[in-house]
Amino acid sequence: MHTVVFAPDSFKGTIGAADVAAALAAGWGSVRPDDRVVLRPMADGGEGTVDAFAAAIDGVVRVPVRVTGPDGRPTDAAWLRLPATTDAPQGTGVVELASTSGIELLGERRVGEDAHTLGFGQAIAAALDAGVSRLVLGIGSSASTDGGVGMLTALGARFLDASGAPIADGARGLAEVASVDLTGLRALPPGGVLVLSDVTNPLLGSLGAAAVFGPQKGLADEVIARADAGLARLAALLPADPAMPGAGAAGGTGFGLLVWGARLVAGSAEVGELVGLPEALAAASALGPTVVITGEGAFDGQSGAGKVPSYVASVAADARVPALLVAGRIDADADTSAFAAHAALTDLAGSGEAAMQDPARWLHAAGAELARALD
Repeated sequence: MHTVVFAPDSFKGTIGAADVAAALAAGWGSVRPDDRVVLRPMADGGEGTVDAFAAAIDGVVRVPVRVTGPDGRPTDAAWLRLPATTDAPQGTGVVELASTSGIELLGERRVGEDAHTLGFGQAIAAALDAGVSRLVLGIGSSASTDGGVGMLTALGARFLDASGAPIADGARGLAEVASVDLTGLRALPPGGVLVLSDVTNPLLGSLGAAAVFGPQKGLADEVIARADAGLARLAALLPADPAMPGAGAAGGTGFGLLVWGARLVAGSAEVGELVGLPEALAAASALGPTVVITGEGAFDGQSGAGKVPSYVASVAADARVPALLVAGRIDADADTSAFAAHAALTDLAGSGEAAMQDPARWLHAAGAELARALD
C-alpha cells in the first residue's frame, strides 16, 4: 500500500486543477484501490489559483463578486476568504486575475489595446471592503497590456491626459497619460499584499510585457511597439522600478502592484507552501511508501522555469519521494529526468484534439497507466 499525493496544475483552458487531481486519483484507484489518496491541487498564480486554495484548505469562504471584464462586459467571479491565522486575524483574501480580467474570459476573441484590468481591481477592492488582514493575488493569464492601470484605477488612483481628463482603458490609453494622482489610492491591508506569478520579465523592452506576451493577446507588431512606448511613458510617472523581475507579468500588472507596495513571489512555491504540499509529502512518507503525481497542460522546454511540475519535483526530491508526471502533451525537447515515469494525454487519446475534447476521460486513463507502472 502506497500513499499517493496528487498535486497537478490546471490544464489551461481545458480542466481545472481540482478536477485534474480527482480524475487522476479515480484512474489510479481503479488499478490500486487500497492506496491512500491525498489531493493537493496546485496553481502558479494563473487560472485555477482560487480553486486550488478552495480544494486544499478547510474553512474557506467563496465570496461572489460581479466585476467589469477585460472587454468591458460584466462578469461574475469570486474571491476567497481564508480562515483567520495569527498573521491574519481577519483572514486572508485570495483574488485571481484570470477569473476577473483574464484572457480565458474572452474565448476566441481578442480585444487587443482595449483590454484592461479594471475588474481585477474591483475584486481586490471588494476583499478590502470585507476587512481582510492580507491579500494573496494571482496574476497569471491576463488579457491586457495596461500596466495595471485599470486595477489601480479601481483602487482609487487617477490617470489623466494633458487636459486633465481620465485616459482611455487598456494599452490604448497609455499613449495619452500625462499625469498620475495616487492620493486616493487605497492603503494596503495590515498584513500586506503577496503577488503570485511565474513570470520574471521586466516591464519594458524586448523581454518586456508587450514584446513577449502581446502577440498572444492580439497585439500586432506595430501595436506592440506602441504599447511598449506607452508602458515606458507610464513608468516615468510612477514610483517603481520597471526593470524589477516580474514587473512585466500580466501585461505590466506586476508593475502596477509594485507601485501599490505589494511583494512579488514565485507563484508555484508560494501556493505549495500555503496549501501545505511539503507537509503533506513529509507526513505521507512517514507512514510508508509514497509517490506524488503532478502535471500541466503542456510540458515543454519552459516547464523547468518555476512551473508547477518543476516545483513539485523539487519538493518530492527533498522528501525523497518519487515524482510522476502527467501532461496534455510532452514536447520532445522537454526534460523529464526529474520524474520516475510520465504519461501524455495526446499519446493515450491519439491526438491533441481528442484529448482536449474529453480531458477527464484521458486523465483517468493516465492515472491508471501510472498505477500499473508502479506495480
